[in-house]
Amino acid sequence: MANETLNRIVESFNIPLDGIDAGLQLMGEKDHKYLKDLRINLSNALSSPNIDKKQSLMLALAAAINEQSLKLVHGLKNIALAEGVTEDEIAEIYACVSLMNVNNVFYRFKHFVGKEYYTRTPAGIKMSIMVNPVMGKELFELMSLMLSALNGCEQCVRSHEASVLQHGASEARVYDAIRLGAIIKGFTTIL
Repeated sequence: MANETLNRIVESFNIPLDGIDAGLQLMGEKDHKYLKDLRINLSNALSSPNIDKKQSLMLALAAAINEQSLKLVHGLKNIALAEGVTEDEIAEIYACVSLMNVNNVFYRFKHFVGKEYYTRTPAGIKMSIMVNPVMGKELFELMSLMLSALNGCEQCVRSHEASVLQHGASEARVYDAIRLGAIIKGFTTIL
């Protein structure tokens, strides 16, 4: 039987208790102290003073999609819809995650190799979604930055961090978004 902390975590994200990973279930049975930290970290990350609830849920959903955590994606999608996130915005979140995975692999390769040919040759990757995103340019860039950090692309992180700041985000907002992505990623590893 899972403990109260584990129950609160899975209920908060609409995840069925019988659908959680055996490791997370074991931590619940052993009343592992990390569960309390995880619950607090998730709660704090989703209630940042620099990112409103709707946007926090959109960023969390993007991180869950990126990490391919179907249980968390399902729960977050329902919570996001109830919080006012539109179907168009959810579709754009999926598109952003896909595009960032393409770009992160491609630009990480160019950066790692560092050869002139790869540097000067155009990418040839269509990215029209970035021009006028439904969720707005600043949030799209913030999401792209968070995903690039999760995917470990230094060149994309630097580019999106500069862009999101140019679009009016504060460094505190950027920091909170990256922390949110990191906490969701950590959650997905044991979910």
